[in-house]
Amino acid sequence: MTSNPLNPSNGDEEPKDPLAEMLKNLMGGQGMGNIDPAELAKAAGLPDDPNLLAQMFSQVQAMMSATSEGPVNWQLAHENARRVAASGSDPSVTARQSREIDDALRLAELWLDQVTGLPATGLIGRAWSRAEWVEETLGTWKRLTEPVANSIAKALSAAMTEQMPEEMKAMMGGASSMLHNMGGAIFGMQLGQAIGALSADVVSSTDIGVPLADLEMALLPANVAKFGEGLSLPEHDILLFLAVREAAHARLFVQVPWLRGHLLSAIEAYAQGIHIDTSKIEELARDLDPSNPEGIQEALSQGVFMPQRTPAQEQALEKLETALALVEGWVDELTAAATEKLLPSAAALRETVRRRRATGGPAEHAFSSLVGLELRPRRLREAATLWASLKDERGIDGRDAIWHHPDLLPTAEDLDDPKGFSERRKLAEASGTEVDDALLKLLSGGFDESAAEDSPSSADDGGTGDGGETTPDEGGTPKA
Repeated sequence: MTSNPLNPSNGDEEPKDPLAEMLKNLMGGQGMGNIDPAELAKAAGLPDDPNLLAQMFSQVQAMMSATSEGPVNWQLAHENARRVAASGSDPSVTARQSREIDDALRLAELWLDQVTGLPATGLIGRAWSRAEWVEETLGTWKRLTEPVANSIAKALSAAMTEQMPEEMKAMMGGASSMLHNMGGAIFGMQLGQAIGALSADVVSSTDIGVPLADLEMALLPANVAKFGEGLSLPEHDILLFLAVREAAHARLFVQVPWLRGHLLSAIEAYAQGIHIDTSKIEELARDLDPSNPEGIQEALSQGVFMPQRTPAQEQALEKLETALALVEGWVDELTAAATEKLLPSAAALRETVRRRRATGGPAEHAFSSLVGLELRPRRLREAATLWASLKDERGIDGRDAIWHHPDLLPTAEDLDDPKGFSERRKLAEASGTEVDDALLKLLSGGFDESAAEDSPSSADDGGTGDGGETTPDEGGTPKA
């Protein structure tokens, strides 16, 4: 039987020093020569208790040996997200729940037909467990978080290498790639924990305002029940109200195909410009207790690595928040219009959802601390007021026509003054028409013709020469 280097006792054999065994394995099975493992452990700040070392190495073994294609270990992120999602109560979806969810979403589609000109999606309503939500959305989470995740993983790896004692660096030799893997694994595990925690809060596939699963319309029965706790409202009303919101999100993202890419690209652009404050990471590396790997995860959750925003990033974030607010405001307005006469509790549910989306829950705060990105529509109420104003002014089809092209979308200024949106748009369109007319005239040579007509010619100058002198007539008498 193969001996376990992380086990300080191996059957009847003499106890082995786990640090010595680990270093022996790192060197391809070669001996350590004259190096004293106890002294090396002391120089590296490691505990010299064999049992404590064995426990520590068993905790980080997976992180140090795991390989990944990039700086972040997404396999560990996936595994940790599934583990956290399953750590609470995550019962499998029953056949009855699946029918109830599908029926609610079908009814929601019929109600929405009365309040929007965008056609129904034709999607089948899905009922997901929390683990299924993780599986369906992890690909999009990876896309949204990879830019900043890569930056943090690289910075963490560099900081750990920099803070390592010289004796340890010499011993590590070609095995230094393990630290790189460890940095990516630590962040991957923490990101997975944040996503797993979110799976216990979200009630649908679009609950955070971004379509995490493309071309899907789904609710999470366990979380819908959790959402209704303490509201003292009929369960059926709660289910239908949340179904209308999910169906409205799905209809918007399906019938406005550029919108999903527009939102995800805005998030990616914001994340790619984030800069990591490496001084915080270096400070953590100096104070890190190697026997307590959980300390690193705790530091991550408390925002120790939270990216620092530049002025350019603040502008990018404002644009992103405006786009999120416009989506959520449209959904909020349509949901209210579709349910106000059919659900007695619609007004109370609308206010509950508004407050929930504006403030976010603990899991959402943990996620934003980790990656420096908040997906909350802070200006939801202003956006809903804007869409209501546009409906009164232009009708349902005129309001929804705003989604035809991203250039037509309202701006943050329009959220400040919803009623002035149309007037500002008319001025902008008029200004644009003037520019187009001028460009067309320039290309057709119209400006050259106008210049020729306006400039005096020598034939029409009244007979005057260059000096303003008079010209003699036929009799030789000067003409005035």
